[in-house]
Amino acid sequence: MSKHIAILGSTGSIGTQTLEVVEANPDEFIVDVLTANNNIELLIQQAKKFHPDVVVIACEEKYTELSEALKNEPIKVYAGIDAIAQVVQMSAIDIVVTAMVGYSGLLPTIKAIEAKKNIALANKETLVVAGEIIQKLALENGVNIYPVDSEHSAIFQCLSGEFDNSIEKIYLTASGGPFRGKDKKFLENVSSKQALQHPNWDMGAKITIDSASMMNKGFEAIEAKWLFDLKASQIDVIVHPQSIVHSIVQFEDGSMKAQMGLPDMKLPIQFALTYPKRLKTDFPRFNFLDYPNLSFEAADSKNFKNLNLAFQAMEKGGNLPCIVNAANEIVVDAFLRDEVGFLRMSDIIEDCMHKTGFIKNPTYEDYVLTDKEARKLALSML
Repeated sequence: MSKHIAILGSTGSIGTQTLEVVEANPDEFIVDVLTANNNIELLIQQAKKFHPDVVVIACEEKYTELSEALKNEPIKVYAGIDAIAQVVQMSAIDIVVTAMVGYSGLLPTIKAIEAKKNIALANKETLVVAGEIIQKLALENGVNIYPVDSEHSAIFQCLSGEFDNSIEKIYLTASGGPFRGKDKKFLENVSSKQALQHPNWDMGAKITIDSASMMNKGFEAIEAKWLFDLKASQIDVIVHPQSIVHSIVQFEDGSMKAQMGLPDMKLPIQFALTYPKRLKTDFPRFNFLDYPNLSFEAADSKNFKNLNLAFQAMEKGGNLPCIVNAANEIVVDAFLRDEVGFLRMSDIIEDCMHKTGFIKNPTYEDYVLTDKEARKLALSML
């Protein structure tokens, strides 16, 4: 039977690649819901091509334009973040692809889990901000969370058949981004244009900047903690410039499993949607002779302070990861507009960690207030 899916953030990098997977496998998937934040032109094109039951534009000012463009289509049109949180609960939906950017993905993910929808998780900030709440809800509602991030998909695949065996350690691989090997003197003057030139992956602007600053890898460590029930001491980050080994699991007996492949996000997207089945693809195949040297090196946390800040937040817990995420979203947005320097981003995040009120056992309402407080503080420091 075809699987009914909702794609939250369908106009972003993960969303568009998810639709490529759908298009390549028309007998496997039916698109019921498409949502976008602001890109109304692409959302209209997608709606006319994939014929979902519902489309939602988060930007409420664009509702009239969207409704008018789709008036001759048998598609329901809504607007606003609350509408997104409501449509994920539709009875027909089997799995929700959460590909919204940042904190905005939290509430819709919570509502989807409460409605007992399985999750294909591409929005790592959901677990960074509120991992404890999400995991508790998933357990209570019998919901599976399938990772879409290539690193977490790799770990998930390595653990297949190993669920009774204890993990000693995991290694999250990082390409090192466009500034691998650069020192602080160089980093002081880099531009957003330079930071957006990722050497291996084709991603959205926000995650590409996070990759350049190593915050993305810090967030992936926090995400791994919740997905695989790990301590911070069980998570290591290693730089692997070729991006062929996507992550490694080390077991108690010392043996290690690695998942490998060419860097293509459609692979982990498809695996999350079809697990435990693997569908045949025509994706390019890896050839060892094209990569005679696979190299690994230590992550540079001296020049890329964000990695340490994320690990500090993970170890202390509470609402501190939420604070880091909120401040990071503000400074990345400012950096993309050339309003703050590359290294200054880390300084602002660290200041917010010290100056925003700490809550050891936060509720959802606490996370909402923390997010607002940290954003306001970060804005005041620009």
